[in-house]
Amino acid sequence: MTDGCGAPAQTASLPATVDLANEAVIQGTVVRKGVAVSGAYARLLDATGEFTGEVVTSEEGIFRFFAAPGDWTIRVLAPGGVSVDSQVTAQTGEIAALEVAI
Repeated sequence: MTDGCGAPAQTASLPATVDLANEAVIQGTVVRKGVAVSGAYARLLDATGEFTGEVVTSEEGIFRFFAAPGDWTIRVLAPGGVSVDSQVTAQTGEIAALEVAI
């Protein structure tokens, strides 16, 4: 199932077909006052600020990207004109966990 953007559904656990040993994963949750925010847009920007990808947060506020190892920016865009940038480093074999409070 997709959210219309071509990305797989965003869930709390990795799909069983993912071999984490060969992946660098960035996964996070978007929250407002401690409550998950669904329908926000999470954008992946590379080290130069260039747009790389975008997903819509799930009902639980979850987003996930499979990225190359290195430094990334997650830009969350939410209703009400909210835009929040968070820095994260992805490493092969790890899930870089992030909570974005808006």
